Amino acid sequence: MSIVWPERYAPDRVAARVSNEITISAPPATVWAWLVRASLWPTWYPNSDQVQIAGGARDLSAGARFKWRTFGVGVSSTVLEFEPHSRIAWDGKGPFLDVYHAWLIEPRGGGSWVLTEENQNGLASRIQAAIMPRRMFEGHQLWLENLKARAEGGAPLR
Repeated sequence: MSIVWPERYAPDRVAARVSNEITISAPPATVWAWLVRASLWPTWYPNSDQVQIAGGARDLSAGARFKWRTFGVGVSSTVLEFEPHSRIAWDGKGPFLDVYHAWLIEPRGGGSWVLTEENQNGLASRIQAAIMPRRMFEGHQLWLENLKARAEGGAPLR
């Protein structure tokens, strides 16, 4: 299984990219439940804030539009890929920023292997890559580690 990048986000065409992975001792359905429950991200992922899914939903779904703050920047996103328990991806548009963030979840050894990759275009991406080259990697690693802690504790309440 691999990420399917829209042409403008192809790895050889972007200003910045990051890839992180982790193994989680929880089934893909539990990992998925925490990942799509975007309304709860701010409670366990400190680089997210003010998540608002269009229509007042609490979970992401195919085509869902959502606004949020990440790394202190306001971003508008649309879920562009959605395969339950397996893959999700969204774009993100913000000031001088154009990103594509994808997640893969695979069952492995009674648990899950999770990959998240983000490819970025725009002036903000080039500046961040030059000034703080590890910021995005470290932020996404924190996201994965916190996802692991939540998923290994069980699924979110309905």
